Amino acid sequence: MFDHVLDDAQKRFRDEIRDYVKTVPRQLILDMDADRVDFPREFLREAGRRNLLGCRYSKRWGGRELDWVSSAMAMEEIGVLGYMFACVFGVGAELVCDAIVRHGNDEQRDKYVKPLVRGELFAAECLTEPRGGSDFFGTSTVAEDRGDHFVINGQKRFIVGGTAADYFLVYARTDPNAEPHKGISCFIVDRAEGVETKYLYGLMGCRGGGASRVVFRDVKVPKANLLGRLHGGYDVFNTMMIPERLGTAAMTIGAARPALEIATQYTTKRKAFGQTIKSYQGVSFPIAESAMLLDASRAMVHATALAVDRKVAQNRVRRLVSETKKFVTESCQKVVDHSMQVMGGIGYTNVFPIERIHRDLRLASIWTGTSEVMSVITASEWYRESKEARAANLTRDMELDAAEAGAVEEKVYE
Repeated sequence: MFDHVLDDAQKRFRDEIRDYVKTVPRQLILDMDADRVDFPREFLREAGRRNLLGCRYSKRWGGRELDWVSSAMAMEEIGVLGYMFACVFGVGAELVCDAIVRHGNDEQRDKYVKPLVRGELFAAECLTEPRGGSDFFGTSTVAEDRGDHFVINGQKRFIVGGTAADYFLVYARTDPNAEPHKGISCFIVDRAEGVETKYLYGLMGCRGGGASRVVFRDVKVPKANLLGRLHGGYDVFNTMMIPERLGTAAMTIGAARPALEIATQYTTKRKAFGQTIKSYQGVSFPIAESAMLLDASRAMVHATALAVDRKVAQNRVRRLVSETKKFVTESCQKVVDHSMQVMGGIGYTNVFPIERIHRDLRLASIWTGTSEVMSVITASEWYRESKEARAANLTRDMELDAAEAGAVEEKVYE
């Protein structure tokens, strides 16, 4: 952890998180991975009782009025327990509640945010559909206006927390004739008649988080549960990409940390050819690279969190979040791979938890936006920024700093 970027209040909050992490039973971790526990309800209830959920929100809604740096730090520390613990910790209090706090009204915040932050309710965000993952705007879930209520039909899948959720944040098409991003609305949908959840997946890792398919059959949703404006789902989606992707990056660091710590201790004790294996560069160099990657990842997360806290321009934040998510998730996967490699065959067994961490973290560069989507966004925003900077004459024209810069006949572009 970068203590030097945290103030005293943030350090105290971090220590509270660490204290809580120490109390979580080992058996719960094992049972979740074995699919004997479908969702860690008591884990979230206790986090709520300790006032650890939703730290960024106003005290009026149950938060602590902290910032994104604090939130990122909390997600990292929770991730040490296992990737799915951080996922369920974040989906309700960092995603669903964030949408309601930012786009909802006081009645919605009172009804849905406060009890979730207290650990009394659970929530899930419904984005992905069987026909589309990255193609979010191709949603086929439909909400039909029936006067005093909407009727929703459709289905979502890979919904973390779906089996336990008391309510769902659901995106559905409300104007079939509009452009894809202009015809979607966002709803708060209570678990009620017509809502069906099924735990279907034999997941490679990240088990025990209640990942399910959610089916909506003629579900009545009152007009009061429209979040934001009608056909304004894109507005909600746009802001949710910050907690989704920045939160994912932060929690991935925490989930990778135990692998490096275990590998460090193992290579300090294990001997081969008469000396501890950390003495060999083939072992110590991957450990050193892993430490570097975790530090670089944490630096990116903190810098991006500061950009969000200081309300940097949306396009810049969009790029920073995207490149942070890609860099951190891929770097942390490399950290875990290095950790397993230096431990040899024993790292491939369940004698140590690295094999579980390896399985869990494979999800990191897929969910909440694949690495490829992050590259598309980063490239788009980078080219935009470069063009705008040149048009505004903000930087030196470095192209002229060459001996033959004036040889225009050599600068052939077509």
